[in-house]
Amino acid sequence: MKVHLIAAGKFHDIDYARLELLKLLAETPRIRTSVASDYADLASLEAANLLITYTCDLVPTRDEEVAALEGFLTRGGRWLALHGTNAILRFGADGVVDTPDEVPAFTGLLGTRFAGHPPIAPFKVSVTRDDHEMTSGLRDFRVEDELYLTHRTADIEVLMHTSFTGRCDEFRDAEWDEAQVPVLYERAVGEGAILYLTLGHCRGHYDLLPVSPFWPHPQRCAWNYPVFHELLRRGIRWGLAHAH
Repeated sequence: MKVHLIAAGKFHDIDYARLELLKLLAETPRIRTSVASDYADLASLEAANLLITYTCDLVPTRDEEVAALEGFLTRGGRWLALHGTNAILRFGADGVVDTPDEVPAFTGLLGTRFAGHPPIAPFKVSVTRDDHEMTSGLRDFRVEDELYLTHRTADIEVLMHTSFTGRCDEFRDAEWDEAQVPVLYERAVGEGAILYLTLGHCRGHYDLLPVSPFWPHPQRCAWNYPVFHELLRRGIRWGLAHAH
């Protein structure tokens, strides 16, 4: 079974996340993994059964890359999208972060577009559907992480959710009152599907360059929680069990 892992982007400890994902993939001896830092390697995507992305402010730069992603899914490929895969960040002159819809074909394919998050703090994640292979036997849990707020761009099936009412002052889209914020969802595309898990923030000392030269307190957030690793393992099994 072939997995293509894209791990790259801004403001996160991508090296840490890449290593942790590769360790999880190595638990299954039949998996062979290719690794990339952008969406340009169309040959590896074409050969893969499962695509995994851990990115932030990294999107396809060519129309053919989006077309390749859609073709991969339509043919039956599976895509495990993590954390900031749907994030596009632009810093305004006033320091507030905009999240423009610059690549609507990409965010439309994913089913959501990142819009902001409040400061990192504990929040409750609730199981929305308990009859899915990703959630079966799991209970609601609390986690300290970035609570990702998103705009839906297509039909999705929410499997886990949280809620949020308040402000995200760092982001232009600041005011929120959401009873159901997707944390884990599935989206069918052709014969394939996307599984999106918004948890998994991580940051080391030097990952905010050039915005800040040094981040004093490294963050691991959901990576510190066994339930997150369980969800990742289930996501890998989901991808390989159903991919064509």
